[in-house]
Amino acid sequence: MENSSLDDDIRRWACVCGIVSVVFYLLHDCIGAMYYPGYRWMAQAVSDLTAADAPSFVIAKGFTTVHGIFCCLCCAFLFLRAKHGSCGRVLRLGIYLFVLMHAVSAIGYSLFPLSSSGYDGSVQSFIHVYVITDLVVLLSIVSLVLIAAGSFLEKRRLLGILALCAFFLMFAGAVGSTKVPREYFGLVERFSTYSAVVFTGVLGVASLRRPSHERREELAE
Repeated sequence: MENSSLDDDIRRWACVCGIVSVVFYLLHDCIGAMYYPGYRWMAQAVSDLTAADAPSFVIAKGFTTVHGIFCCLCCAFLFLRAKHGSCGRVLRLGIYLFVLMHAVSAIGYSLFPLSSSGYDGSVQSFIHVYVITDLVVLLSIVSLVLIAAGSFLEKRRLLGILALCAFFLMFAGAVGSTKVPREYFGLVERFSTYSAVVFTGVLGVASLRRPSHERREELAE
């Protein structure tokens, strides 16, 4: 019973932290833009709000810091749930890589924020755009494919469908941001950023649901 109670606590906290992390990311985007005169969300990247010289840096960074804390907590609970839960090997690997993606994102973007809004060619901005971002996108895509495949193998159709939706949005954002006119860059770029952020909340909520065989074992006891 103690293990069951601990598992219930992990699932509830994963859900709460996942939802709160999404809310604070949305606040960083919406409220941060209010403190950035002339900011055009359809044309500019969301990371412009936390650039070192951005007028919105303090307020946007505050929200992203809180988002990062709750996101890391959610990932920690998801990791424990995947490690000690009953999900299959493919789904477990996908969750591990998704957690790793968030770790790379949290550490990498904290150490190498954009030095200026847009891309100024500095070493710091180069690492932010072409190293950290590419690695985050790659890990996101691979992890989402594995989560979708593992979910369908385990008859978790809704989670698999949502993982595929997040994958296609991530892919569309990564490819589309290099193809669309500059005035729509920010809009398309948000497909990638928000797909990962929102899917973290989805995983948190999905962790509330016990697999059917776990429910049967609990009833048998």
